[in-house]
Amino acid sequence: MASLLCLIPTVFYSDIEVGKKTWIDCLQFSVLYDDGEGFFVLQKDRTKLHMKLDPEYAIKDRPEIRIETDNIHQLCVDVTSRCPELLHPNLSAVTARPWGMNEFAIRDKEDTCIVFQQRIESDV
Repeated sequence: MASLLCLIPTVFYSDIEVGKKTWIDCLQFSVLYDDGEGFFVLQKDRTKLHMKLDPEYAIKDRPEIRIETDNIHQLCVDVTSRCPELLHPNLSAVTARPWGMNEFAIRDKEDTCIVFQQRIESDV
């Protein structure tokens, strides 16, 4: 039986510069591919993303993407220092959630919400 290795979402933008600021400048994803016409393949560690300039779909689909990390506190410090203006007003600091996750989030100017999460370790 084949294994599923990685989920790779596509995020649509009406202004690709907003996406580049969020994913490349703030979150420090590397560009694996740029077709020169608004389609990008991005990666950081084991996380991949397709980013596409498409105003029609950007209006229709404002995603919430969750990314799991192994050090949420350090990631929050890093993101806060690079792009504090993107911190989500409802989840701007690491917060313990009732479903067993520590989370914080960012939201860009096109309302793409990215929630970072790490499982809360239990002594049980």
